[in-house]
Amino acid sequence: MTLVVLLGAPGAGKGTQAAVLRDRLGIPHIATGDLFRAAVRDATPVGLEARAYMDAGRLVPDGVTIRLLEERLGRPDAARGALLDGFPRTVVQAKALDAFLAGRGDRVAAALLIDVPAEDLVERLSGRWICRAAGHPYHLPMNPPRVPGVCDIDGSALIQRDDDKPETIRARLASQLADLNAVIEHYRSTGALRTVDGRQSIGEVSAGLLGAIEAIDAGAAGRA
Repeated sequence: MTLVVLLGAPGAGKGTQAAVLRDRLGIPHIATGDLFRAAVRDATPVGLEARAYMDAGRLVPDGVTIRLLEERLGRPDAARGALLDGFPRTVVQAKALDAFLAGRGDRVAAALLIDVPAEDLVERLSGRWICRAAGHPYHLPMNPPRVPGVCDIDGSALIQRDDDKPETIRARLASQLADLNAVIEHYRSTGALRTVDGRQSIGEVSAGLLGAIEAIDAGAAGRA
C-alpha cells in the first residue's frame, strides 16, 4: 500500500492538489471531515461513537479516528493506497498513525508538504470579499470584480468579513502553524517528508508532488 499524507496550511492549495493526486494515482482521497460524516451517516459502530463526541461539541479522540481510518483503509478501493488529508494534525496523531500502520507491517510512504510562506498565505486568504446585498464572492487577486469595490451581479458594495481580514488570519495561522510545523518535523525525522514550493503554478505544484511519489516508488522497486 502507498499511503500518502498531504500537509499544508490553510490557503496552501491542498484541496486542489488532493483532487489531482487522487485522479492521477487512482487512490482514494480520505479527508477526515468526510470520514466522520460518512461513518455517522452509515451508523457504523465507530461512527456512532464518533457522533457522541461530535454531538457533545467535543473533539473526536485520536483512537476513534484511527479506528475510522482502519475501517476506511480496509475497503477494496484503498488496496493500492490512499491519500490522507486533515490527519494527522498533531505529533500525537502522527505517532498514533505510525503505530497503527506498523501493526499492519506498513508505514507512511510520503508526507507531501505544500510549502507556502505565512505572509503569502495571509495575502491569499485575505483576498476574499463578498457583496453586501447577497454575499456574491470575489477574490481580489484571482477573481476581482470588473469595477473595484462593486459587485458585478447586483451593483452593491463589496465588504470583507472579519474572519477574512489580515490581522484575524495572522492570529489564526499562528495557532495552526505551530502544530503543523511539529508534524512536519516528525515526518522529517522519519525520512518521509517531501516538500514542494506552493508558490508555483497549480500545474507545477502537481508535477512536483507526483514526481516525489514516483521517486519513492522507484526507490522501493529498486530495493525489492
